[in-house]
Amino acid sequence: MNTVVDISGLRKTFGRVTALDGLDLSVAAGEVHGFLGPNGAGKSTTIRILLGLMRSTAGTVTVFGLDPWTDAVALHRRIAYVPGDVSLWPGLSGGEAIDLITRLRGGENDRKLYAERRAHLCEVFQFDPTKKGRTYSKGNRQKVALIAALATPADLYIFDEPTSGLDPLMEAVFRDEVAAALGEGATVLLSSHILSEVEHLCDRVSIIRAGRTVETGTLAELRHLTRTEVSFASVNPDGTALDAAELDGIPGAHDLVVDGARVKFTADSDAIAPVLEALAARRVGGLTINPPSLEELFLRHYHDDIATDAQTPASGADAGARR
Repeated sequence: MNTVVDISGLRKTFGRVTALDGLDLSVAAGEVHGFLGPNGAGKSTTIRILLGLMRSTAGTVTVFGLDPWTDAVALHRRIAYVPGDVSLWPGLSGGEAIDLITRLRGGENDRKLYAERRAHLCEVFQFDPTKKGRTYSKGNRQKVALIAALATPADLYIFDEPTSGLDPLMEAVFRDEVAAALGEGATVLLSSHILSEVEHLCDRVSIIRAGRTVETGTLAELRHLTRTEVSFASVNPDGTALDAAELDGIPGAHDLVVDGARVKFTADSDAIAPVLEALAARRVGGLTINPPSLEELFLRHYHDDIATDAQTPASGADAGARR
């Protein structure tokens, strides 16, 4: 399996401020890799270094085996990038902006193919390319960047909050177009706060915190860090109420409660088998199991930090530094 993005021990400092503190990241060819972390974790700094817009302080970074700082021109012909906040030339129409961005990438060599893909993308994204940039909403500005990125083939797509400002219908269109790009052999690095989007698209996920990678793996591999929600009917099939002693004896059950006609609890996701055996022995009815979502995984990873921040009043200077 070829590695498209390979980052090892990446550090980036701005004076006394450390933005990246030994970050590791590996993106394999042909995969969609989710890049997650709270604001200030270092995601955008990492992406700027990958694009050759910023030089690292220490560590190694390669994209397609090349150094993005010294080989930026060659790499940019193979990379399509979509930021989360798009600014346009106010006097250019959306179509003119798309054409200009594409020409800057050198991606208009096959004009017929480009015209066909551009027309298709304008249609599916319900985008009017004739209006001036100054008239576009945030969502339409985002569509300009997405169409420009997807209208010509790229080997690597880097998306930084790509669906910011788009409605759910357009988010679904974006997922479809990413799937089409993958079918052509592309690789995708996706930074997003929309965790459902990451769950739909990503093969693997890296979670970063304070400039370091704290977890990397497939969603299935990472779900061992979370708990699965289990619920079932609070009455037996014959209509009698479940015995309290039976409820207390379920192995591995956490936070068990009786909520009306349902019994609910959570169990560690990697220890669900004995729970199911115990429930089968009790012949419970209406059993439902909800696997943990990526959002639950994410929140559990940062719960301690969030609680600490909520309980610790920051001085004015400290609060300003975090922003």
